[in-house]
Amino acid sequence: MLLHIKNMVCDRCIMVVRQQLEHLDLQVSEISLGTALVYPDPSENKLTEIAASLRVLGFELIDKDKDKLIESIRNTIIEIIHHSDLVEHVTFSQVLTDRLHKDYNYLSRLFSESEDLTIEKFIIQQKVEKVKELLQYGELNLNEIAWKMGYSSSAHLSNQFKSITGLSPREFKSMKSNSRKSLDKV
Repeated sequence: MLLHIKNMVCDRCIMVVRQQLEHLDLQVSEISLGTALVYPDPSENKLTEIAASLRVLGFELIDKDKDKLIESIRNTIIEIIHHSDLVEHVTFSQVLTDRLHKDYNYLSRLFSESEDLTIEKFIIQQKVEKVKELLQYGELNLNEIAWKMGYSSSAHLSNQFKSITGLSPREFKSMKSNSRKSLDKV
């Protein structure tokens, strides 16, 4: 049975969910952001047990098709921005259409209605969180970060960063306590 799981945003989440499912005597044959293929097929009682044990860890089982699609949108964006080097070459609307086999206008409308946020704003929020991370590491300058994150210039990145955080990248970097958010809170 393919389980759809909300709030899986990183490799550590995958590891924790796998461990939890195996602890519940399920075999996990495949697992990725947002999904886990398990056997034997769990009964209704077992699904309730799985849902409760995942909820304690901050995850949720998803059973509605629209919720699954929204979570797939979120996971696709997070995967590209935080777990790949493809950001500078990506047209998110095309990637979402190709991966989810749905019209982008439909995906955009569904996401906006559910999340009270457009896909574009969600992408910007995710990019800003990744920029915060890269600024903290201090390995790249702002021009390199802008290029890596697919911005047309460091000025464009700075303007967007300031509009979201209220700080310039330089001000953020100089703070002793940086206010990064966990990905499932963005």
